[in-house]
Order: sequence, then C-alpha cells, then structure tokens
Amino acid sequence: MIVEHLEVLVEEPSMDAVLRALLPKILGPISFEIFSHSCKDDLLRRLPQRLRGYAPWLPENWMILVVVDQDDDDCRDLKAKLDEMARQAGLVPRSDAHGGRYAVINRIAIEELEAWYFGDWAAVCGAFPKVPSSAHNQARYRDPDAIRGGTWEAFERVLKHAGYFKGGLRKLEAARAIAPLMDPARNTSRSFQALRQALEDLKNPQRLQVREAAGTRYGR
Repeated sequence: MIVEHLEVLVEEPSMDAVLRALLPKILGPISFEIFSHSCKDDLLRRLPQRLRGYAPWLPENWMILVVVDQDDDDCRDLKAKLDEMARQAGLVPRSDAHGGRYAVINRIAIEELEAWYFGDWAAVCGAFPKVPSSAHNQARYRDPDAIRGGTWEAFERVLKHAGYFKGGLRKLEAARAIAPLMDPARNTSRSFQALRQALEDLKNPQRLQVREAAGTRYGR
C-alpha cells in the first residue's frame, strides 16, 4: 500500500509554518494538508471528534499525523493518551500496527517546537545572522530534547542576547524565518528524527512496518 496523502493536525500556527516548509522535503510526492488549532488544549479537546469524523471515510492510502508539544506532560502518558483517542475513534495508531496497517501517527516535540531549532542551529544562524554559531554547543543546549527551564524560553534568551525580539519571541515570525532553511537530515533533536523516520517510512511500503523499539521515549 502506497500512501498518497497526509492529514496533519497541529496545536498552533508556528508548528503549522514549520511543517509546511519541512514536509515537502521529507514526503516527496505525498500530498498533505495541515489543520492548525489555537493551542494544545484546543487540539486535545477537539481531537477525539476529529478522529471520529475521519474514521468512516479515510481512504486506505491516506494517513493522519498528530503533532503536539510535550510541555510539562509526561511524554509516555501524553503519547498513550493520543493513541487511545485513535483507538476510541476506530483508527489504528502506529504504536499498535505490529507490522500491519495503521492510520494515525502520533508524534511529540520534546519538550517544545523550539527544540527542533536548537537541533538545526545552522538554520537559526541563517535566519538570524547575529546569533552566535556556537551557541548550540554550550552544554545546556547540546541535547535539544533535554534543555532545562523551558525550550522556548531558552531560545528566546539566545535570540534576545543577539539583539532579536527584544519585546519577546514572536513564534510565528521565527518559524517562518527558520523553517525554510532547515535540513531534516541534519537535525540533532531525537524527537524530530522520530517524526522524520515515521514520515520517511510512508514513501516505501516495505518500511511501513514499525521498526522502533517499544516503549522508547521518542519512538512508536
């Protein structure tokens, strides 16, 4: 079975902007549409109904992708919650595929979208040239998915120190500047690479079997 189209549900406009720039680089000929919400709570509140709406008519060669930030949630609990919403709607999440067909891919940005910027610092420097090219090599930023004290706050501090966004980080503006310069293959965020791998698999039917280890923080 060859996937021809991806329906993408995201929590807010900056993730929408990033994925609109990145998905063509990852998906190749697979078409997609992105539906953004006002915030994470809005997406989670609407998600069960939206999934139930897809269930009766979703073509076999279509797939659904749900992307949310971890924020302060436990990653495994949040992932389990998303998977259960799919099951309750009558759709098979990727976690349950066991080599068979699935309809829903749930992915989590750990802990926030800005971790993916730290994972591709060359793109950040391209968008904001006054940012030090070595900033992401500091010990506290070296693992994009383990930045303490809030990833977007850390990203805002770095950009403010370089003279950008003195009045506060404008997330959508930053996303639109950085995302076109991002290279999916070089991103060092493990949560981003888990997303990329799941999407890469859609292009090759032989790789649609779930290959990731069960119970990992970034997989399934």
